[in-house]
Amino acid sequence: MSQNDGYRNLQRSQISLRQPYTRWAVIVAAFVLCQTVLVSCSMSDPTPNQIANETSSPPSDEPVITLNGPGQLLPVTAIAQIQEETFEIEVARTSAEQSLGLMFRSALPDNRGMLFPFDPPRRVSFWMKDVPVALDMVFLKEGEVVAIAPEVPPCPALPCPSYGPNDQIVDQVLELRSGRAAEIGLQVGDTVYIEALPGYSL
Repeated sequence: MSQNDGYRNLQRSQISLRQPYTRWAVIVAAFVLCQTVLVSCSMSDPTPNQIANETSSPPSDEPVITLNGPGQLLPVTAIAQIQEETFEIEVARTSAEQSLGLMFRSALPDNRGMLFPFDPPRRVSFWMKDVPVALDMVFLKEGEVVAIAPEVPPCPALPCPSYGPNDQIVDQVLELRSGRAAEIGLQVGDTVYIEALPGYSL
């Protein structure tokens, strides 16, 4: 065997020894990559309800709000000043949010409300289908109370009556816990001051 032949045989031996290690390195790298992809794909963004639950935990003396169906728990994005009381306000801006409203909500705390803004202003009527708790409905035009539907009861099944000042145009409707308007002395002609929190709009 010549020196060149011996050198070539040594090279082939080294290549054959390296090949199994190379294949294992490729397999291990592929496995790690697959694991990384699987973990990334299994992570999901939090839902609006989850965000609201995490950022809007009620004090211990307030009722716990639960959803008994496909309802919504919107974040507090505005503050309302009514008489001497301050209310935290959820704002239902979109058509989908306004259609759901407070449906399937188990409770509405004393100083919490939901606002329905309408642009342009219009005649509106509200009903209580699938809303399990009684509510006060306050109809507003440019901050002035034009009508109040007090202590509106739930409607568990159709047909359901509708509520609203059919002869007047409004630009906002504010829903409060049943009886709350009377408790704070709210009347037609009073002014309700509503302000969006920083970073939000009404």
